[in-house]
Amino acid sequence: MIRKLEDKIVDRIIRCITADGAVMAAAIDSTYMVATAQQIHNTSPTATAALGRLLTGASVMGSMLKKTGATITLKINGGGPAGTLVAIADGNGNCRGYMDHPQEDVPLKPNGKLDVGALVGADGLLGVIRDYGEGEPHMGQVRLRSGEIAEDLTGYYAESEQIPTVFALGVLVDKTDSTKVLAGGLLLQVLPGALPEDYEKLEKNVETLPPITSMLAGGMTIEEICQKAFAGFDMEILDEYQVGYVCPCSRERVEAALLTLPQEELLGLASEETGTAEVCCQYCGKKYTLSQADLLEISKKRKK
Repeated sequence: MIRKLEDKIVDRIIRCITADGAVMAAAIDSTYMVATAQQIHNTSPTATAALGRLLTGASVMGSMLKKTGATITLKINGGGPAGTLVAIADGNGNCRGYMDHPQEDVPLKPNGKLDVGALVGADGLLGVIRDYGEGEPHMGQVRLRSGEIAEDLTGYYAESEQIPTVFALGVLVDKTDSTKVLAGGLLLQVLPGALPEDYEKLEKNVETLPPITSMLAGGMTIEEICQKAFAGFDMEILDEYQVGYVCPCSRERVEAALLTLPQEELLGLASEETGTAEVCCQYCGKKYTLSQADLLEISKKRKK
């Protein structure tokens, strides 16, 4: 069930709630999104898992913003070989991201699993920025717990938002072909008004829940995964989104970013050999070529 980018998978997120309003769940199959990121950034197997988990988590959290034009940014630097990791999702769950050192890798854990925590590191911070497109963005920051991403996001909800949360994230990478991946996530949150028996029932379900990638690899749909997490509850599906790896970069955005450079540095970007400057988007790898005349025009706008 591990799939490749060429399979043209459409990723989906669904949000569900128990009929009594006690627990909310969001589940995602993010395979195509993670496979796209792997090919754009040429990530090592462990880096694919690290960035893939962060993208998956950001996508789920973005879909919960429920506002067009809103974005959520997750930023992690745990002091590990990966450097800084960033993922940005919009209000529909579409996501993009990057990491400083995508080709870095570390040895497997003794149990043969990818050691994401060692690559990311745990000596640092997780930053979460929610921007609703109006007023000041809401910023939160917590210490990393393990660098394994899911534990760190769970800790963020507990410390920064005081919401009882379970966040499961998984990326399965083929040992012989790192472009073949399977990825997904599951978020469970206890809502105000939940009764002690609701907590008890959910805890028992979580204890017996297989890893998210095991369920996806076994052919389970995200609806079936939510139903398994909600065993003993009546479940209602609230909404569904199709999501993907989406970058909104454009030539206009590149030129706007260049306006922030000092004039001397701006005009010095062009190569003496070609007379042009090439700017590459760190999220999607798209390249923009600007001539000396383009840079002069941007410089004039900067003066104004």
